[in-house]
Amino acid sequence: MTGTDLLVDAFVRIPEQVHSVLDGLTPDQLTFRVDSEANTIAWLIWHLSRIEDDHIADVAGRPQVWTSDGWARRWRLPFDDADTGYGHTSEQVAAVTGDAELLRGYFDAVHEMTADFVRAITDRDLDRIVDEQWDPPVTLGVRLVSVAGHNFE
Repeated sequence: MTGTDLLVDAFVRIPEQVHSVLDGLTPDQLTFRVDSEANTIAWLIWHLSRIEDDHIADVAGRPQVWTSDGWARRWRLPFDDADTGYGHTSEQVAAVTGDAELLRGYFDAVHEMTADFVRAITDRDLDRIVDEQWDPPVTLGVRLVSVAGHNFE
């Protein structure tokens, strides 16, 4: 098994987990908060999808599906299109609402883009520097592991 095979395997497992969380949940359950500062299921799935979309689109050199496929327009959230949820306030978390099908649709569109990208890379590609703002600079392999790890949290 190669490094890219391992990454493909990790990424194809994520939809099973996301779908099992969403199956049968009502909008009230998706936006339930155990306290005023807790993140909702809807926000968590939106956020993990936005992070994956943002990070993978960047390393793939393509537009995010959030904007290019019209998901931002469908969601009608009161955020800038570039917003991924980092640093959101309690009020911003509460603004992320929607039904399970909207969440699943966006997540699946992002996953399809990610799976296509990861299946097309080689082990040599994993050493490519994708972000020089860090010390040490971030490689494609590190970025992909980071995204997969974020999704499994």
